[in-house]
Amino acid sequence: LIFIALSGALFFAGGDLLLIVFAFTLAHVFLVLGAYAVHSPYSHIGAGRELIQLMAYEPMIILAAVGFYMVTQSFYVTDIAATTVPAILYLPGVFLGFAVILTIKLRKSPFDISTSHHAHQEIVKGITTEFSGSTLAQVEIAHWYENVFLLGFVFLFFAWNPVIGIVAVAITYLAEIFVDNVTARARWQAALKSGWLAAILGIVNLAILSYMMLGGV
Repeated sequence: LIFIALSGALFFAGGDLLLIVFAFTLAHVFLVLGAYAVHSPYSHIGAGRELIQLMAYEPMIILAAVGFYMVTQSFYVTDIAATTVPAILYLPGVFLGFAVILTIKLRKSPFDISTSHHAHQEIVKGITTEFSGSTLAQVEIAHWYENVFLLGFVFLFFAWNPVIGIVAVAITYLAEIFVDNVTARARWQAALKSGWLAAILGIVNLAILSYMMLGGV
């Protein structure tokens, strides 16, 4: 909860995007360690799957940060949000890749493999099976902090026009809810492959952007 709140605070204060991403990742590492601290097999399976998710989504988040830097020449959220350049026009592949891993991070189907909003999957509640009381409340609060932070990330793609940015955030979140309700949970292998395919999409986008920038020079 502390590191999720820290990453969110740094983000909305306009801090360094790379530092924010690393603090964000560290929060999930601590969650995994907490799940491994008990002897429940369900908790251990959930922790293992959470690490798989970490491998699936982390490259795409870093690529998004690199993409923003290539467009705005800055890693600082303040500079990215203040730009008049429509980042989405330069980073459509990065945005689509980020939308894929957003489904993982929001714990929506089909990628709610480590835990879900309901305790009816084959690993019960997975990584949060053995959390209860105030500790579980902290995990849930951290998850909602995380949702706001990630939707703020979406806003940056449309930051040149705040109204369009807010509409884009709302549409993206509604799309994630729609996907959650029309898909069944996938196997962890599918989630991992989807995350890496999203990263490949982002890499291709950045490679094309780099080529265009060099061509312009």
